[in-house]
Amino acid sequence: MIAEIVCVGTELLLGQITNTNARFLAERLAELGIDSYFQQVVGDNRDRLVGVLELALGRSDFVVVSGGLGPTEDDLTKETVSELLGLRLVHDPVVAERIVQVLRGHRSPLVEAAVAKQSRVPEGATVLPNPVGTAPGLLISAGGKLVAMLPGPPQELEPIVRDHLVPRLVALLDEAAGGPGPTGEGRGLGRGVRSYLHSRTIKFCGIGEPLVEEAVRDLIHSSNPTVAPYVSIGETHLRVTAKADDLARARTLVDDMVSLIVARKGLDTHVFGFDDDTLAVACGRRLRERGLTLALAESLTGGLVGHLVTDVAGSSDYFERGYVVYSNRSKTELLGVDPELIRAHGAVSEEVALALARGARVRSGAGVAVALTGIAGPGGGSPEKPVGLVYIALAGPLAGSGPGEGGRETAGVADTGIEECHGYVFTGERHLVKQRAAHRALTLLWLRLGAERRSGSPGQRPG
Repeated sequence: MIAEIVCVGTELLLGQITNTNARFLAERLAELGIDSYFQQVVGDNRDRLVGVLELALGRSDFVVVSGGLGPTEDDLTKETVSELLGLRLVHDPVVAERIVQVLRGHRSPLVEAAVAKQSRVPEGATVLPNPVGTAPGLLISAGGKLVAMLPGPPQELEPIVRDHLVPRLVALLDEAAGGPGPTGEGRGLGRGVRSYLHSRTIKFCGIGEPLVEEAVRDLIHSSNPTVAPYVSIGETHLRVTAKADDLARARTLVDDMVSLIVARKGLDTHVFGFDDDTLAVACGRRLRERGLTLALAESLTGGLVGHLVTDVAGSSDYFERGYVVYSNRSKTELLGVDPELIRAHGAVSEEVALALARGARVRSGAGVAVALTGIAGPGGGSPEKPVGLVYIALAGPLAGSGPGEGGRETAGVADTGIEECHGYVFTGERHLVKQRAAHRALTLLWLRLGAERRSGSPGQRPG
């Protein structure tokens, strides 16, 4: 079975919004073992939409269209698809009642023409309920093709896909594997043995993509499962994907490869999680394991690290407090940094970063503290302290294991425990400097809290 994704909306072509729907839909299709060879984006223009859909229907068995189901005249998807498939649009009273309920709940005006437009569905289509908005999803089987039409807003599209489209596709795929049922809905999905795709993503921090790739170079050439490296801000990921005619077999292939990878020397101590895990989740796990609380002192990042930490459910168990100390005055008043220290070394310095971490730990009573100060740009730099210069300091009962990739370290033992500071020069625009600094701070925290080795078993979460 070959699927194709068509995203409709002039705003996508103009770059006004990011096309997250294509990625989401591609991931869901891959999970179902459905091959997706093509993606298209088209504006709100009938003639061009006709051309795009004719091309998709001519070369693919299953076409997924997102966008163009709204109540205005430039929302043309439903009408165009119906015309191409030779289907009449008919009034659906259940859909109409649902639209009225949603509009009343939102205290939006009831425009009769708009309600009438959105409540018309292609004859014979399966309605996929929209729990958020007014435009339902639609699934049509006609002429040996399967077409799904979905609303454009991701907050509407995603629950429709998860709760309604995916279960329907699973049923159709199972039916098609044994031949079409009496209704013929399985036609167009292909016949024969059903294939299953399973993936896991291994996430590394504190080690760059070249080193990760070098450690698994012999495995990257594997055909089933495949091993594909890619990077995110401050992280390196390996996605392991297997295809088989049995889901259990696909999972076994993936799990065996994951076990092999995470056991590789030099990689095992850098695996912080799998799949949807984040660095903040991994840090929280280790703080809980060691019975420690966390305090943050943020100058450069202005609360970004605190946002990442508290974006994790249950973070109140270990996150004590955060200080946003952007001005020199706040550094002194809130965390007791000596004004003379700032005058002598500058707010962006090892000395001040360490003083911030020490002050945050002492004044909060937290077990461990992390502090950041730096120059985000675009101005404020100098030859001695360029834009992108960042200092990250940690204070607490931390297990030292070197400064991590790209850092330099000063460490000493004081009454407050082990203290260390690392200096970096991050490139990119202001927001990238801040994001990279925040992720590196979490990386350092995770590394320092994790002196123990992890087993790396696919069934276990790293510490």
